[in-house]
Amino acid sequence: MASSTPVLDINDLHAGIDDTPILRGINLTIPSGEIHAIMGRNGSGKTTTANIIMGHPDFEISKGTVELDGNDVLEMEPWERARAGVFLSFQYPQAVPGLQVGNFLRKSVAAIRGEDAAKGPEFRSKLKQAMNELDIDRSFLARYVNDGFSGGEKKRFEILQLMLLEPKLSILDETDSGLDIDGIRTVAKGINAAVRNSDSGALIITHYSRILEHIQPDKVHVLIKGRIVKSGGPELALELEDRGYDWLENDPEQSA
Repeated sequence: MASSTPVLDINDLHAGIDDTPILRGINLTIPSGEIHAIMGRNGSGKTTTANIIMGHPDFEISKGTVELDGNDVLEMEPWERARAGVFLSFQYPQAVPGLQVGNFLRKSVAAIRGEDAAKGPEFRSKLKQAMNELDIDRSFLARYVNDGFSGGEKKRFEILQLMLLEPKLSILDETDSGLDIDGIRTVAKGINAAVRNSDSGALIITHYSRILEHIQPDKVHVLIKGRIVKSGGPELALELEDRGYDWLENDPEQSA
């Protein structure tokens, strides 16, 4: 059952790096069970928003609040945010030679959801079901984490982690990067399965509408120069594909 408390609530967030302002007053609320998307040009602040929610130490917050399920995450260390239920997929996941995927998944689930959730028939059944949904072969578990993975394999692996960890908030930074048409459909299916009709939420950061056509986000937010200038439904992403961003940047009356 969906909670009345938003999964994510960002209020008047101002932040930057090395005295350079990047975010200039972000307001964003994601209720439980919803998937939102942020779109914008390079340098608009999309990835900065993701990094600040996760707790990247390079960014300085000058004003505003970020709450996860009603709790102030800005007072938490990054590992505390992860345990509280924040999941961030990276644009460029790092390879970890020598660490098998199967062991990594078990250790990750144990660290976030507890030892009992990472063993026994229930874990094996959940792992098998998630791998089937993502069209991942069982031999994948014996490979080393992201070592020699294709772009598509890296993204499927991230969604596999998401489905097993069951985070409160999933932040997916350009998760459609490197995916072909079939891969986009598969990854979108996994995201929908993990978030829809649950008490969690997701924030997708993307440049393109193609993955959003399969996910059908509840809201699309346009970020320009550190501000959300317009929000709308999935149709807004298609409009951006047709018109670009100039019409929003040059016409402040279009802001919302």
